[in-house]
Amino acid sequence: MHVDNERLNMINIAVIGYGYWGPNIVRNFNAIEGAKVLFICDRNREAINRARKTYPHIGVTSDCNEIINSPEVDAVAVITPVSTHYELAKRSLQKGKHVFVEKPFTALVPQAEELIELAEKKKLTIMVDHTFVFTGAVRKIKQCIDNEILGDLYYYDSTRANLGLFQHDVNVIWDLASHDFSIMDYLTKEKPDALSACGKAHVNGMIDTAYITLYYSSNMIAHFNVNWLSPLKVRTTLIGGENKMLVWNDTVADEKIKVYDKGVSVKNKKGVYNLRVSYRSGDMWAPRVEQVEALRLESEYFVDCVKNDKIPINDGCAGLRIVKLLEACDKSIRNNGNVVKL
Repeated sequence: MHVDNERLNMINIAVIGYGYWGPNIVRNFNAIEGAKVLFICDRNREAINRARKTYPHIGVTSDCNEIINSPEVDAVAVITPVSTHYELAKRSLQKGKHVFVEKPFTALVPQAEELIELAEKKKLTIMVDHTFVFTGAVRKIKQCIDNEILGDLYYYDSTRANLGLFQHDVNVIWDLASHDFSIMDYLTKEKPDALSACGKAHVNGMIDTAYITLYYSSNMIAHFNVNWLSPLKVRTTLIGGENKMLVWNDTVADEKIKVYDKGVSVKNKKGVYNLRVSYRSGDMWAPRVEQVEALRLESEYFVDCVKNDKIPINDGCAGLRIVKLLEACDKSIRNNGNVVKL
Protein backbone atom coordinates (compact mmCIF):
# COMPACT_ATOMS: atom_id res chain seq x y z
CA MET A 1 0.00 0.00 0.00
CA HIS A 2 2.88 2.34 0.81
CA VAL A 3 4.40 1.71 -2.63
CA ASP A 4 1.09 2.51 -4.36
CA ASN A 5 0.77 5.83 -2.52
CA GLU A 6 4.34 6.70 -3.41
CA ARG A 7 3.65 5.91 -7.07
CA LEU A 8 0.53 8.06 -7.03
CA ASN A 9 2.54 11.03 -5.75
CA MET A 10 5.39 10.50 -8.24
CA ILE A 11 5.33 12.02 -11.73
CA ASN A 12 7.20 9.76 -14.14
CA ILE A 13 8.69 11.78 -16.99
CA ALA A 14 10.18 10.70 -20.31
CA VAL A 15 12.46 13.04 -22.25
CA ILE A 16 12.57 12.83 -26.05
CA GLY A 17 15.70 14.52 -27.34
CA TYR A 18 19.12 14.46 -25.69
CA GLY A 19 21.04 16.92 -27.85
CA TYR A 20 21.96 20.48 -26.82
CA TRP A 21 19.13 21.27 -24.36
CA GLY A 22 17.97 17.76 -23.44
CA PRO A 23 20.68 17.05 -20.82
CA ASN A 24 19.63 20.20 -18.90
CA ILE A 25 16.00 19.06 -18.95
CA VAL A 26 16.89 15.58 -17.68
CA ARG A 27 19.16 16.95 -14.95
CA ASN A 28 16.52 19.30 -13.58
CA PHE A 29 13.52 16.99 -13.76
CA ASN A 30 15.55 14.19 -12.23
CA ALA A 31 16.48 16.36 -9.22
CA ILE A 32 12.89 17.28 -8.29
CA GLU A 33 11.27 15.67 -5.31
CA GLY A 34 8.09 13.99 -6.48
CA ALA A 35 9.33 13.50 -10.05
CA LYS A 36 11.44 10.91 -11.77
CA VAL A 37 12.91 10.65 -15.27
CA LEU A 38 11.98 7.16 -16.39
CA PHE A 39 13.22 7.19 -19.99
CA ILE A 40 15.54 9.16 -22.27
CA CYS A 41 14.99 8.86 -26.01
CA ASP A 42 17.16 9.97 -28.93
CA ARG A 43 17.76 8.58 -32.42
CA ASN A 44 21.45 9.55 -32.28
CA ARG A 45 23.63 6.71 -31.02
CA GLU A 46 26.23 9.03 -29.48
CA ALA A 47 23.52 10.86 -27.54
CA ILE A 48 22.13 7.56 -26.27
CA ASN A 49 25.60 6.46 -25.14
CA ARG A 50 26.12 9.77 -23.30
CA ALA A 51 22.77 9.41 -21.57
CA ARG A 52 23.45 5.82 -20.56
CA LYS A 53 26.86 6.75 -19.16
CA THR A 54 25.56 9.76 -17.20
CA TYR A 55 22.34 8.12 -15.97
CA PRO A 56 22.85 4.34 -15.79
CA HIS A 57 19.66 3.97 -13.73
CA ILE A 58 17.44 5.62 -16.39
CA GLY A 59 16.07 3.63 -19.31
CA VAL A 60 17.32 4.72 -22.73
CA THR A 61 15.78 4.02 -26.11
CA SER A 62 15.92 5.18 -29.71
CA ASP A 63 12.22 4.42 -30.25
CA CYS A 64 9.86 7.18 -29.11
CA ASN A 65 6.90 4.79 -29.44
CA GLU A 66 8.26 2.86 -26.47
CA ILE A 67 7.93 6.02 -24.38
CA ILE A 68 4.63 7.31 -25.72
CA ASN A 69 2.91 3.93 -25.35
CA SER A 70 4.31 3.16 -21.90
CA PRO A 71 1.60 3.10 -19.18
CA GLU A 72 4.28 4.02 -16.64
CA VAL A 73 4.99 7.43 -18.19
CA ASP A 74 2.86 10.33 -16.92
CA ALA A 75 4.46 13.19 -18.86
CA VAL A 76 6.62 13.61 -21.95
CA ALA A 77 9.18 16.36 -22.47
CA VAL A 78 9.62 17.07 -26.20
CA ILE A 79 13.12 18.54 -26.66
CA THR A 80 13.50 18.07 -30.40
CA PRO A 81 13.57 20.23 -33.57
CA VAL A 82 10.47 22.43 -33.86
CA SER A 83 9.29 20.59 -36.99
CA THR A 84 8.72 17.48 -34.84
CA HIS A 85 6.98 19.15 -31.87
CA TYR A 86 3.43 18.86 -33.19
CA GLU A 87 3.53 15.17 -34.04
CA LEU A 88 5.28 14.06 -30.84
CA ALA A 89 3.13 16.26 -28.60
CA LYS A 90 -0.09 15.15 -30.31
CA ARG A 91 0.70 11.46 -29.97
CA SER A 92 1.67 11.94 -26.33
CA LEU A 93 -1.57 13.78 -25.54
CA GLN A 94 -3.61 11.11 -27.33
CA LYS A 95 -2.01 8.52 -25.05
CA GLY A 96 -2.95 10.53 -21.96
CA LYS A 97 0.44 12.11 -21.24
CA HIS A 98 1.01 15.64 -20.00
CA VAL A 99 3.41 17.52 -22.29
CA PHE A 100 6.38 19.83 -21.77
CA VAL A 101 7.54 21.29 -25.12
CA GLU A 102 10.73 23.13 -25.97
CA LYS A 103 10.19 26.59 -27.48
CA PRO A 104 8.85 27.52 -29.93
CA PHE A 105 5.66 25.53 -29.31
CA THR A 106 4.96 24.45 -32.90
CA ALA A 107 5.99 25.31 -36.47
CA LEU A 108 2.49 26.47 -37.46
CA VAL A 109 -0.41 28.26 -35.75
CA PRO A 110 -3.05 25.59 -36.65
CA GLN A 111 -0.83 22.93 -35.05
CA ALA A 112 -0.69 24.88 -31.78
CA GLU A 113 -4.45 25.41 -31.82
CA GLU A 114 -5.08 21.70 -32.34
CA LEU A 115 -2.79 20.69 -29.47
CA ILE A 116 -4.47 23.16 -27.11
CA GLU A 117 -7.91 21.79 -28.03
CA LEU A 118 -6.73 18.19 -27.59
CA ALA A 119 -5.18 18.91 -24.18
CA GLU A 120 -8.39 20.60 -23.00
CA LYS A 121 -10.45 17.65 -24.20
CA LYS A 122 -8.18 15.17 -22.42
CA LYS A 123 -7.80 17.44 -19.34
CA LEU A 124 -4.01 17.35 -19.68
CA THR A 125 -1.32 19.97 -19.05
CA ILE A 126 0.73 21.61 -21.79
CA MET A 127 3.69 23.75 -20.82
CA VAL A 128 5.97 25.50 -23.30
CA ASP A 129 9.61 25.92 -22.26
CA HIS A 130 9.73 29.72 -21.99
CA THR A 131 12.67 29.49 -19.58
CA PHE A 132 13.37 33.23 -19.30
CA VAL A 133 10.01 33.78 -17.64
CA PHE A 134 11.47 31.96 -14.62
CA THR A 135 14.72 33.93 -14.35
CA GLY A 136 15.21 36.15 -11.34
CA ALA A 137 15.88 39.13 -13.62
CA VAL A 138 12.65 38.86 -15.62
CA ARG A 139 10.60 38.31 -12.46
CA LYS A 140 12.17 41.39 -10.88
CA ILE A 141 11.36 43.43 -14.00
CA LYS A 142 7.78 42.13 -13.83
CA GLN A 143 7.64 43.31 -10.22
CA CYS A 144 8.89 46.78 -11.20
CA ILE A 145 6.26 47.04 -13.94
CA ASP A 146 3.37 45.70 -11.86
CA ASN A 147 4.25 47.99 -8.94
CA GLU A 148 4.30 50.93 -11.39
CA ILE A 149 7.87 51.83 -10.47
CA LEU A 150 8.60 52.58 -14.13
CA GLY A 151 5.20 54.14 -14.79
CA ASP A 152 3.48 53.84 -18.17
CA LEU A 153 5.86 52.10 -20.56
CA TYR A 154 7.20 54.10 -23.51
CA TYR A 155 9.51 51.60 -25.17
CA TYR A 156 11.12 48.15 -24.89
CA ASP A 157 14.39 47.75 -26.79
CA SER A 158 16.22 44.42 -26.83
CA THR A 159 19.43 43.15 -28.46
CA ARG A 160 20.08 39.41 -28.45
CA ALA A 161 23.21 38.70 -30.47
CA ASN A 162 26.04 36.18 -30.58
CA LEU A 163 28.17 34.23 -33.06
CA GLY A 164 25.98 31.18 -33.82
CA LEU A 165 24.57 28.72 -32.85
CA PHE A 166 23.31 28.32 -36.42
CA GLN A 167 20.13 26.25 -36.66
CA HIS A 168 19.20 24.18 -39.68
CA ASP A 169 15.43 24.05 -39.22
CA VAL A 170 14.57 27.57 -38.01
CA ASN A 171 15.87 31.09 -38.64
CA VAL A 172 17.29 33.50 -36.06
CA ILE A 173 13.84 34.94 -35.31
CA TRP A 174 12.34 31.58 -34.39
CA ASP A 175 15.47 30.71 -32.41
CA LEU A 176 16.22 33.94 -30.50
CA ALA A 177 13.25 36.30 -30.83
CA SER A 178 10.99 33.58 -29.41
CA HIS A 179 12.75 34.25 -26.08
CA ASP A 180 12.05 37.97 -26.27
CA PHE A 181 8.44 37.51 -27.36
CA SER A 182 7.78 35.18 -24.42
CA ILE A 183 9.36 37.70 -22.03
CA MET A 184 7.23 40.55 -23.40
CA ASP A 185 4.12 38.36 -23.27
CA TYR A 186 4.81 37.70 -19.58
CA LEU A 187 5.77 41.27 -18.61
CA THR A 188 2.88 43.19 -20.15
CA LYS A 189 -0.84 42.54 -20.08
CA GLU A 190 -1.23 44.53 -23.28
CA LYS A 191 -0.64 42.54 -26.46
CA PRO A 192 0.69 44.03 -29.73
CA ASP A 193 -1.69 45.02 -32.53
CA ALA A 194 0.80 44.75 -35.40
CA LEU A 195 4.45 44.17 -36.25
CA SER A 196 6.99 44.68 -38.98
CA ALA A 197 10.21 42.75 -39.56
CA CYS A 198 13.19 42.75 -41.88
CA GLY A 199 16.06 40.30 -42.09
CA LYS A 200 18.72 38.78 -44.29
CA ALA A 201 20.40 35.40 -44.75
CA HIS A 202 24.16 35.42 -45.18
CA VAL A 203 25.54 31.98 -44.34
CA ASN A 204 23.35 28.91 -44.72
CA GLY A 205 20.17 30.17 -46.38
CA MET A 206 18.46 30.87 -43.06
CA ILE A 207 17.86 34.45 -41.93
CA ASP A 208 20.64 35.14 -39.44
CA THR A 209 20.17 38.88 -38.80
CA ALA A 210 16.80 40.48 -38.18
CA TYR A 211 15.09 43.57 -36.77
CA ILE A 212 11.52 43.44 -35.48
CA THR A 213 9.18 46.20 -34.30
CA LEU A 214 5.99 45.56 -32.33
CA TYR A 215 3.24 48.18 -32.27
CA TYR A 216 0.76 48.62 -29.42
CA SER A 217 -2.51 50.55 -29.17
CA SER A 218 -1.02 52.46 -26.23
CA ASN A 219 1.98 54.78 -26.49
CA MET A 220 4.44 51.87 -26.21
CA ILE A 221 6.65 50.49 -28.97
CA ALA A 222 8.96 47.46 -28.79
CA HIS A 223 12.02 46.72 -30.90
CA PHE A 224 14.13 43.57 -31.13
CA ASN A 225 17.54 43.01 -32.73
CA VAL A 226 18.44 39.32 -33.12
CA ASN A 227 21.71 38.27 -34.69
CA TRP A 228 23.79 35.11 -35.20
CA LEU A 229 26.70 37.08 -36.71
CA SER A 230 27.86 39.21 -33.79
CA PRO A 231 31.52 39.08 -32.66
CA LEU A 232 30.28 39.60 -29.10
CA LYS A 233 27.55 37.99 -27.07
CA VAL A 234 25.07 40.76 -26.26
CA ARG A 235 22.00 40.35 -24.06
CA THR A 236 20.85 43.87 -23.29
CA THR A 237 17.34 45.24 -22.79
CA LEU A 238 16.34 48.88 -22.25
CA ILE A 239 12.89 49.66 -20.89
CA GLY A 240 11.76 53.27 -20.74
CA GLY A 241 8.87 54.38 -18.60
CA GLU A 242 7.21 57.64 -17.71
CA ASN A 243 8.74 57.59 -14.22
CA LYS A 244 11.95 55.56 -14.46
CA MET A 245 14.12 53.67 -16.89
CA LEU A 246 15.57 50.17 -16.57
CA VAL A 247 18.60 48.42 -18.08
CA TRP A 248 18.91 44.62 -18.02
CA ASN A 249 22.30 43.18 -18.97
CA ASP A 250 22.05 39.40 -18.79
CA THR A 251 25.73 38.79 -19.52
CA VAL A 252 27.00 40.20 -16.20
CA ALA A 253 27.12 38.17 -13.00
CA ASP A 254 26.12 40.95 -10.60
CA GLU A 255 23.75 43.89 -10.92
CA LYS A 256 21.96 42.43 -13.92
CA ILE A 257 19.24 45.06 -13.49
CA LYS A 258 19.75 48.77 -12.96
CA VAL A 259 16.88 51.20 -12.45
CA TYR A 260 17.56 54.84 -13.29
CA ASP A 261 15.56 57.71 -11.87
CA LYS A 262 15.87 59.56 -15.16
CA GLY A 263 13.27 61.05 -17.43
CA VAL A 264 11.79 64.10 -19.04
CA SER A 265 8.70 66.17 -18.38
CA VAL A 266 7.02 68.74 -20.58
CA LYS A 267 6.06 71.97 -18.82
CA ASN A 268 4.54 73.82 -21.76
CA LYS A 269 2.99 72.12 -24.80
CA LYS A 270 1.68 75.30 -26.47
CA GLY A 271 3.37 75.24 -29.83
CA VAL A 272 6.62 73.62 -30.89
CA TYR A 273 8.64 76.83 -30.39
CA ASN A 274 7.36 77.30 -26.84
CA LEU A 275 7.87 73.67 -25.89
CA ARG A 276 9.60 73.50 -22.51
CA VAL A 277 11.16 70.20 -21.51
CA SER A 278 12.86 69.57 -18.17
CA TYR A 279 15.23 66.66 -17.59
CA ARG A 280 15.31 64.63 -14.40
CA SER A 281 18.47 62.80 -13.33
CA GLY A 282 18.27 61.08 -9.98
CA ASP A 283 19.78 58.01 -8.36
CA MET A 284 20.50 54.61 -9.88
CA TRP A 285 19.77 51.47 -7.90
CA ALA A 286 20.36 47.79 -8.61
CA PRO A 287 17.62 45.61 -7.09
CA ARG A 288 18.58 42.20 -5.77
CA VAL A 289 17.92 39.43 -8.29
CA GLU A 290 17.22 35.89 -7.12
CA GLN A 291 20.08 33.57 -8.09
CA VAL A 292 18.25 30.32 -8.75
CA GLU A 293 18.48 28.29 -11.96
CA ALA A 294 15.43 29.23 -14.02
CA LEU A 295 15.04 25.77 -15.50
CA ARG A 296 14.92 24.25 -12.02
CA LEU A 297 12.06 26.59 -11.05
CA GLU A 298 10.27 25.87 -14.32
CA SER A 299 10.65 22.10 -13.89
CA GLU A 300 9.27 22.25 -10.35
CA TYR A 301 6.42 24.46 -11.59
CA PHE A 302 5.52 21.94 -14.32
CA VAL A 303 5.35 19.09 -11.81
CA ASP A 304 3.24 21.23 -9.46
CA CYS A 305 0.83 22.16 -12.27
CA VAL A 306 0.44 18.51 -13.26
CA LYS A 307 -0.10 17.31 -9.70
CA ASN A 308 -2.49 20.07 -8.69
CA ASP A 309 -4.27 20.64 -12.01
CA LYS A 310 -3.06 24.24 -12.37
CA ILE A 311 -2.98 26.23 -15.60
CA PRO A 312 0.65 27.30 -16.24
CA ILE A 313 1.48 30.91 -17.10
CA ASN A 314 3.46 29.45 -20.02
CA ASP A 315 0.69 27.13 -21.20
CA GLY A 316 -0.27 26.21 -24.74
CA CYS A 317 -2.14 29.50 -25.19
CA ALA A 318 1.02 31.45 -24.32
CA GLY A 319 2.93 29.28 -26.78
CA LEU A 320 0.30 29.97 -29.44
CA ARG A 321 0.64 33.74 -28.99
CA ILE A 322 4.39 33.46 -29.61
CA VAL A 323 3.96 31.28 -32.71
CA LYS A 324 1.50 33.86 -34.12
CA LEU A 325 4.15 36.56 -33.69
CA LEU A 326 6.83 34.38 -35.31
CA GLU A 327 4.61 33.59 -38.30
CA ALA A 328 3.78 37.30 -38.64
CA CYS A 329 7.52 38.11 -38.72
CA ASP A 330 8.05 35.65 -41.58
CA LYS A 331 5.11 37.17 -43.46
CA SER A 332 6.41 40.71 -42.98
CA ILE A 333 9.88 39.76 -44.23
CA ARG A 334 8.39 38.08 -47.32
CA ASN A 335 6.59 41.37 -48.01
CA ASN A 336 9.66 43.60 -47.65
CA GLY A 337 8.96 44.67 -44.07
CA ASN A 338 5.31 45.59 -44.50
CA VAL A 339 3.29 45.95 -41.31
CA VAL A 340 1.30 42.81 -40.44
CA LYS A 341 -1.80 43.18 -38.29
CA LEU A 342 -2.18 40.66 -35.50
